[in-house]
Amino acid sequence: MSVWDALVGQESVVATLRAAVNAATVAPRSASSTDDGAGQASAVPDPTSPGPGTVSPSGAPSPSGAPSQPGASVRPGGRQRSGMTHSWLFTGPPGVGREDAARAFAASLTCERLPPGCGECSGCHTVLTDTATDLRTVTPEGLSLGVKDIRALVRDAASAPTAGRWRILLLTDADRLTEAAANALLKALEEPAERAVFLLCAPSVEDVLPTIRSRCRTVALRLPTATDVRAMLIREGVDERTADIAARASQGHLGLARRLAGDEIARAHRDAVLRIPTRLGRVGACLAAAADLVDAANADAEAANTERDVGETEALKTALGVGATAVGGKSRSAKAPKAGAKSRTMVVRGAAGALKELERNQKSRGRRTVLDTLDRALVDLAGLYRDVLAEQLGAPVDPIHPDYAVEASSLAATATPEQTLRRLEVVLATRTALADNPGLVPLLAVESLALALRDA
Repeated sequence: MSVWDALVGQESVVATLRAAVNAATVAPRSASSTDDGAGQASAVPDPTSPGPGTVSPSGAPSPSGAPSQPGASVRPGGRQRSGMTHSWLFTGPPGVGREDAARAFAASLTCERLPPGCGECSGCHTVLTDTATDLRTVTPEGLSLGVKDIRALVRDAASAPTAGRWRILLLTDADRLTEAAANALLKALEEPAERAVFLLCAPSVEDVLPTIRSRCRTVALRLPTATDVRAMLIREGVDERTADIAARASQGHLGLARRLAGDEIARAHRDAVLRIPTRLGRVGACLAAAADLVDAANADAEAANTERDVGETEALKTALGVGATAVGGKSRSAKAPKAGAKSRTMVVRGAAGALKELERNQKSRGRRTVLDTLDRALVDLAGLYRDVLAEQLGAPVDPIHPDYAVEASSLAATATPEQTLRRLEVVLATRTALADNPGLVPLLAVESLALALRDA
């Protein structure tokens, strides 16, 4: 199974990345094939040396006659190359597989076989499982990614690769960089190490600072069609009806499609969200519906993070020696403790601060999980109102929630298209408010949404 098989509906992206991997593979082989003395003296290949199709910064063609291509990288010496470059920016909506594309690219760069990207060799396997010695992955645990993590990433980038030809730095959420973290990363992109490759992921180029994105080659992933997602689920053993419903309801989100197809709890949460429009009668009912939605998001966050939080806390306490006692191993010359003597708990300097920092990170991660769950619920709700509007206008489009066609028809019969459009806009506005204001209390935002839907 090739590493590219994980990219659903991304044929053009696969072609672009394969071309870059081939350019990165051919250049070192060409350099190492030199048989004269001078060539042997410089046997270490330069992975950033220009290959066929290089152009000058002014856009003039190279001696090979190949035209310039967009996204080519510029070297300090003034040459640029259209195949491989030291920094990449993978963009696309949530769930389309930005990280999967970046990781597949990284696996191909470390692949030990030809053509690169077999998915079976040790180089591919260690990257795909995030255990490769030349790969460092940075994922924000909370709402943002601070300068401390980025400085560690930059220091790692300066190290020479130990097993392959490249030192690969994968940043899964570049849109969450703080200002200080972005400045630290920018310095590394301006003067990259010879063997370093930065792979950045973000929803769109606008979510990354212009100074950073201008130094990256952008790879834009498109939203997979329902047909693409349905085919993926069927290949994974899901029955056709379930695959069809999950593919449409996921709206191109591959992870959600898999959860809806195989997780009964995920389907129950979706059903609860799509029943909200039928519960908006009195004010009390609106507030109860909002509370149920937020409680479900909090339960998801607790289920996803509680076990992990406990494990991290215990591991840190063990590493710091918290809870250890002074009674234990002793030298031969030490006197035996008196009978009934109490053991003394050791106090480790800095342990309290480290534990508090871990607790803050865990709380931030839990809030991020709650916001992500609510965002997904609002997307489902917006999809239902879109189906209602399509029903009212007679639009020849496929429904997002085909299993809720009866409910959509009922809502369409009891409202005007103008009312439905206002409700859709309110849902999208609430989603934007939660994304742009992480400090906003989710319960208040959802209660306001429920009341606005009732009065629209």
